Amino acid sequence: MSRAAAPTGAKTRLMSEMKALRKEKWINFEDDDLDSILKWRFALMVINPDSPFNSGYFKAEMTFTDEYPYQPPKFRFLVPITHPNIYPDGQLCISILHKPGEDIMSGEEASERWSPLQGAESVLRSVLLLLDDPEINSPANVDAGVMYRDRRSEYLEKAHETVARSKKDVPAGFEMPTSFEAAPPPKQEEDADFWAGSSDEEFDFGGSDTGDEDEMDFEDEDGEGEGEGSDEDEEDN
Repeated sequence: MSRAAAPTGAKTRLMSEMKALRKEKWINFEDDDLDSILKWRFALMVINPDSPFNSGYFKAEMTFTDEYPYQPPKFRFLVPITHPNIYPDGQLCISILHKPGEDIMSGEEASERWSPLQGAESVLRSVLLLLDDPEINSPANVDAGVMYRDRRSEYLEKAHETVARSKKDVPAGFEMPTSFEAAPPPKQEEDADFWAGSSDEEFDFGGSDTGDEDEMDFEDEDGEGEGEGSDEDEEDN
């Protein structure tokens, strides 16, 4: 289905969601000329120093139906990743991608599964969280689940190998982010010439001199009082 032929509701929402995601540092849409707005191809970047997959650049795709957002999208990695919740074909075992409603068989509550209130960003953030913190109680890759539980050092080594391979997919000239935080603005140095050329007169902010005037008036009144007292003494004499 071409972008022009995509149903208006799904098309409008997906274009809005993609526009917002393009501003994020942890996702990179390499191809701006998509064949269909219903199929996204991009790379997810792990920016978490505590993650076994930190600094990884993982190509992936997400496909949507014309029933979006009432039905969930599909997600899969395009590179092999050894992880308890990732199938060999790159698809994920994750609740948010399951159809809306409660599932008695799996024990998943409706709040854990897809709903129209969710969106593409919700899915992608859930995927990144799953990479960092696997769910091994119901693994899609049993061997990876056992490795994570019993042979953690081996699992970490596999993850580091995966990250090293993924970096070969980084486009030429693309700068991998290392932090979600923006760099602080450069500190402005004080202008020594400004302070050196200052004088006390320059810092006279026009304060009132009424205090000096009051002091002078007070002296005059005292002076007059002393004079009058002297005259009275002379008359008495």
